[in-house]
Amino acid sequence: MSGRRSGKRGGLFLNGLLTGSLAFRQIQLWLCQGIVMLIAIPAHEAAHAWASARLGDSTAKNAGRLTLDPRAHFDLFGALCMIFVGVGWAKPVGIDPRRFRRPKRDMALSAAAGPACNLLLAYLSMLIYKVLYYKAGSGSLWQLLFLLCYCMVALNINLAVFNLLPIPPWDGSRILWAVLPPRYYFGVMRYERYIFLAFFFLLMAGFLDGPLSIANSFVWGWLDKATLFVDKALWAPALGGAAL
Repeated sequence: MSGRRSGKRGGLFLNGLLTGSLAFRQIQLWLCQGIVMLIAIPAHEAAHAWASARLGDSTAKNAGRLTLDPRAHFDLFGALCMIFVGVGWAKPVGIDPRRFRRPKRDMALSAAAGPACNLLLAYLSMLIYKVLYYKAGSGSLWQLLFLLCYCMVALNINLAVFNLLPIPPWDGSRILWAVLPPRYYFGVMRYERYIFLAFFFLLMAGFLDGPLSIANSFVWGWLDKATLFVDKALWAPALGGAAL
């Protein structure tokens, strides 16, 4: 079994949520996405705060953002979007680039820490997801755990990809600062509000569904390959043979 087949099973399972007891199954999905929201978003924001503090700016740390407590990062609308749409956000982490030793580089590193944390969570969740694929029983509790791990992988990938878009105020725009000459960067940032509104319209209208889906699939495939050793170790035993 490959991670692609594992992803297919997860996708089929989610499609199955739309049949049978729709209300109960949909509540299960929302419950899992709510749990993921309470883990993925605080981890993302705490990673920003940790990286900034390590690089010399303790603004976020002093504001109490270096914590996994969801209450420190909670944004109601962003949390609801995470649960019901699959992509959300938290309160922005305050960063003062004047405190960095190398402002452009350190701003980019602190911005990249959030998506990197989500990719790490997705990787660890993919490991558990594959183990459950081979070893889990058929009971409802196992299926719920399988769904939870699938959501942990998928939603952390979504968060990482979404936040790496070079659109203000997301992390990708801060990373862009490290590669663009200041005059171009600040020239673009003058229109930050209009860029955000245009992007939000394109997102809500569905014009970005294709590119985001391609990016998510690429990251999923990369994680599949990075965890292929689980398939090699458990595939044959799951079929009753010897380990590969």
